[in-house]
Parts: sequence; structure tokens; C-alpha cells
Amino acid sequence: MPYGSPDRWPAVRRRRTRGTTTADRPADDWSGYDDDSAPVPPRSSWDDVADRYGYDGYGPAPDEQPGRRRRRRDRDEPRPAGGRRDGDERPDRPRSRTRRLLVRRIAKVLAVGFAVQALVMVSLRWVDPPTTAFMAANPDGAIQQSVPVEHVSRNFLAAVIAHEDAKLPYRAGAFTWGEMLGRAQAHLSGEEDPSGSTIPQQVAKNLFLNQEMSAWRKAVEAGLSAELALALDDRRMLELYVNYAQFGPSLYGVCAASWYYFDRPPQDLPVEQAVQIVGLLPSPGHVQRAPGGGLDFDVADGQGWLSRSHVINAQKRVPRHIERLGFQPVEDAGVTGLASDQPPSGDDCSTRPQAVADLIAAEGTA
Repeated sequence: MPYGSPDRWPAVRRRRTRGTTTADRPADDWSGYDDDSAPVPPRSSWDDVADRYGYDGYGPAPDEQPGRRRRRRDRDEPRPAGGRRDGDERPDRPRSRTRRLLVRRIAKVLAVGFAVQALVMVSLRWVDPPTTAFMAANPDGAIQQSVPVEHVSRNFLAAVIAHEDAKLPYRAGAFTWGEMLGRAQAHLSGEEDPSGSTIPQQVAKNLFLNQEMSAWRKAVEAGLSAELALALDDRRMLELYVNYAQFGPSLYGVCAASWYYFDRPPQDLPVEQAVQIVGLLPSPGHVQRAPGGGLDFDVADGQGWLSRSHVINAQKRVPRHIERLGFQPVEDAGVTGLASDQPPSGDDCSTRPQAVADLIAAEGTA
């Protein structure tokens, strides 16, 4: 079909027929014309041509082209299941774009989460947390004061390593996969834990998790402890443990425990008292201070026998371990010298914390 203005089309000869004119003929009646001549349509047909192709010779607007009209009508038709019409090779672009945006946002959130978690882990090299997940979840409140590990009795540190994680100074990482597999199998079969959590695992649990015993929580604990072992050395790991482990219903850390039970700073703990405090670690919620000092298992909940059994078990085996190895595991963990050799400092827990004094006064066990 030619384009351009009708004024530039070549003229055609019109052949008159006897008794009729083109104006009298129907619009679709072309009889009487020569085969070699192009008929001139009536005015109504010119209007159709003008509407279809435009008088300016440039053709219709893009949105008025026949093909575009058909495609627009096709888009108005409902899509079949799957988001595509028959013969449509293009994917559903809006839906694909939405998926890509969602994937990018999830990836950004995960990246930010991992970055924040890495910063928290690295900051634990120098920063003592003001609270922990365990402390925040305690309905009885929490009494805790941090003390540098150098100002803690080597008897206590040796007892902690012997009782909780003898392999701490000699193991690469938070745990061995063999022990982890054995613990997982025992948990799934309902048997007793054959080895127990390592100190890095307990630090991860105390800082970030709760006391739930589900397999999911233990899996998260394993992942967090592995990250902690990468970010912290053994000395700092031991320091975090002795400062945030629970030693009573509302007592956390060796500073509060040593003053509460035995009226002395942690740097002066002898073997016997150190072993008793360490023995509370598996079940620290069923004990109280005895009048004048010491451990009293006659508690209101009637579960004192549980804490007492753990203390007796520690008294049977930990002193022999310390007598055999001395302070070598403590030195191998990065803590050298003796607590008595350290110069005084403002954070050495050499005086009783006020919160501990208030607790003793409230209980009337001074």
C-alpha cells in the first residue's frame, strides 16, 4: 500500500458509463472500468483511506498500527496457568524482576547479618559484654563483675580446665568432629552425653543462646563456637568463661562467686574452695550460701542433692588432675605466672562487689 499524500498519487482517468455516475454507484461497485485503469474510490472510501494511512503521508501512529492493535488485544486476554500464552517465547518480565529483587534483598540482609556477627565476634577480643543471653533470661536477676584472668587463682583456672575441657589448650578449634558426632548420636538415641560441651561451646551458649536442649540449638551452638574459636585465643576464651559462667541462682563469674561463698577475692582461692565452686557448673541453681560462708544445699526447691552430687564428683577427680599436671594446662592456654604476682589494678576484684554484699545481707548469712 503506497504511503504519502494523495495529492502526489498519479491521476487516473474516470470512465463515464451511460446513465450512472460514480456518485450514484455503490461504494463497492467497480464494474464498467477498464482493467488497466485504477479506480478512484468514492468520498467515503477516501475518508477510510485517510483515517487508515493519514493525509500527511507518514502513515499511522505506532499505537494505531494493525499489528499493535492485535497485540494489545492479546494482552487483554487472560493468561493461562504458568504465566505464558501459546507461542509466547518471552518470560514474564515483571515476575522475573520481582524474583531478582527479592533474591538481592535477601542476599543483602544475610551479608549484613554475617558482617555484624563477625564484628561482634572480633570485638569480644577486647570488650567484656555488659550482659549475656543467660543473664538476661534469669528471672532472679544477675550479679556479675568481670576480672582479668591473670587475677584469678591458678588453682581455680586449673580446676576449670580439668573439670570442663581438658583439651582446651591442645585442640585446634572449638571441638573435634569425632566427639561432635558421638554427642549427636547420643542425643538422637536418648543416651547420656559421652563427652559434654567444650569451653568454647559453653561460652557461645552463655553469651548468645538459652538452656533449650533441642538439636537445632546445639547445631547453632556448634556454629557459633567454631566462629568464636577462630576469633579468640585460648586465654581470652578461658577469661570469658570464668567471668560469665553461672555459679549460683543469680551469680555469674568467679568474682561474685568467690566473694559470695567464701568471702575472699578470686586470686586467693585455694584448691579445696576452687574445686567446690567449679563443681557447681553443671547445676548452679540449687545451692545457696551457708551461714558464715560455704555451700548450703538445703534449698527451697528440694533439688540441692543434684548440685551436691556434682560437687562431690568434682572433689573426687579434679584435685588428682591438678596434682598430676599442676598449672601446665593453664600456662599452655596462655596464662603465665601466678595471680599473687600481678600488680593491683582497678578491676582485679580485690574488694567485695556491692551487689554481693547486698545479697548476703538480704539472705542473713553473713
